[in-house]
Amino acid sequence: ILEEERFDLILMDMQMPGVDGLAATRTLRAREAADAAPRTPVLMLSANAMREHREAARAAGADAHLAKPVTAEALVSAIGELLGP
Repeated sequence: ILEEERFDLILMDMQMPGVDGLAATRTLRAREAADAAPRTPVLMLSANAMREHREAARAAGADAHLAKPVTAEALVSAIGELLGP
């Protein structure tokens, strides 16, 4: 879908079947770099909330990490921080 459309923000689950969110984010960042495309903010969502999980998300190219269970307030706040006013 990302090859066809541009999005303002991506909510990425860290653990998905087939390709995990870390690999998907690394692929996205590599594609953006190769195409000189604008960076799309990635908000990583995960039940994995330990420091090493947050660091792995950042290392993969995620802009932020939000631990599950996600509250509406936390989600809106994180999106606001990534997209600005």
